[in-house]
Amino acid sequence: MGAASPVVIDPTGRDIHAEAARIREGGPMAPVELPGGVVAWAVTDPALLRKLLTDSRVSKDPRRHWPKWINGEISPEWPLFTWVAVRNMFTAYGGDHRRLRTLVAKAFTARRTAALRPRVGQIVGELLDGVAESGRRGDPVDLREALCYPLPIQVIAELFGLPEERGARLRTLVDGIFHTSADPEEAAATFAGFHTVLGELVALKRETPGDDLTSGLIAARDEDGSRLSEQELVDTLLLVISAGHETTVNLLDNAVHALLTRPRELEHVREGRASWDDVIEETLRYDSPVASIPLRYAVTDIDVGGAGEGSVIRAGEAILASYAAAGRDPGWYGPDADDFDVTRVGKEHLAFGHGAHFCLGAPLARLEARMALPALFERFPDLALAVPPEELEPVESFISNGHRTLPVRLG
Repeated sequence: MGAASPVVIDPTGRDIHAEAARIREGGPMAPVELPGGVVAWAVTDPALLRKLLTDSRVSKDPRRHWPKWINGEISPEWPLFTWVAVRNMFTAYGGDHRRLRTLVAKAFTARRTAALRPRVGQIVGELLDGVAESGRRGDPVDLREALCYPLPIQVIAELFGLPEERGARLRTLVDGIFHTSADPEEAAATFAGFHTVLGELVALKRETPGDDLTSGLIAARDEDGSRLSEQELVDTLLLVISAGHETTVNLLDNAVHALLTRPRELEHVREGRASWDDVIEETLRYDSPVASIPLRYAVTDIDVGGAGEGSVIRAGEAILASYAAAGRDPGWYGPDADDFDVTRVGKEHLAFGHGAHFCLGAPLARLEARMALPALFERFPDLALAVPPEELEPVESFISNGHRTLPVRLG
C-alpha cells in the first residue's frame, strides 16, 4: 500500500456518497480500511475499474491469491466472511469460474428472461393491489416492504423452486449478508444459517425434483460430481438468491425515491422526453444498488500507471470495486455527476459489474424494474413520500445502497 492513510469505511453506510467523494480525493484508487482492519485498494475511476475488472492478473479466489485467507487470518466472525468464503462463481478464478458460470448462465438466458415477462407482470399487479388496500384509508405504505422487496424475491423463488414457507428465513439471511456492521456472532450465524437452509432445500429437491433451476443444478452436479461439488452447489444457490434479490430491491427503491424527490424528472417521463429505461439506467448510475463489491486480489504486481503515489497494486493485496463512487465520478460524467438527470446523454455505468463477472441477473433486474415502475406510477399518479426525504434512513450497510423503509402516500 502507498503512504496515504486509508479512509476508514463506515460499516453502517450512513452516507455512502460523501464517503465515496472522500475516497476519490485520493486518486483513481486509494487505500481504505474495511471492518476488522482489513485494508484494500478502493478503485473509483471508471476507466481504471473497467481495466482491472477484465485483467487476468486480478482474481476473486482468496484461497489461491489472498495471503490473509491463506494464513488463516480471516474467521467466520468477520462481517464480510460470507463474501469471500463461499465457493461459487463469485469467488472463482480462471477455469473454475468459466465452469461454474456456464452452469448458472442457463438460468438467465435471454429466452428464459423474456418468458418470465407475463408472470412478472402478474406479480406486479397483485402487489400493487396490496399497496392499494394498505393505503385505502390514507395511511402511509412502506413501498420497500410492499413492492420493492417481495417482487424480486418472489420471482427468484419461483425460478429456483424455493418453497414459500422458507422465504421469510431466507430473506432474514440475505439481510444478514449485507449487514456489514454485524457483530461477530451475527456474522457467523448468517454464514451457518444460509448453509443449513439451502442444504435442506437441496435435500428436498433431490427427493422431489421439479421444473426449476435448483433441480437443474442438482442434476448437473449428480451427473458428474466433478462438475459441481456439493459446497459449490449450495453456495451457487446462495449467490443467485442473494444477488438476484438485493440488487433489484435497491434499484426499485432508489428509482422511486429519485422520482418522488425530483418532480421535474418524473415530468420528463410522463411527457415523453425520457423513457422508463432512461430512469432505470440513470438510477443505476446515480445510486448503484450495490455500492461496493468485496473482494478481488492481485495475482502479481500490477502497475496501474497514473494513479499517483500508490500506482502499483502488489501481489496479494485486496481490491474493492467501488461502483457507487465510479457512478458519480466527475472526470467521467462531468461537473453535474451528482445530479439525477433522466435526460443525461451518457448513462453508461458499472452497477452490474464488467467483464467475466458481469451480473448474469442484470436482464432480469431490468425486466422487473421495467414492469414495476410504470405500473406503480400509472396506478398511483399522486404518489408522494410520507416523510421528509432527510428522515429516510439508509440500509445499515456500506455494500447495499438503499433505504430501510420507503413510506409513501398514494394520494
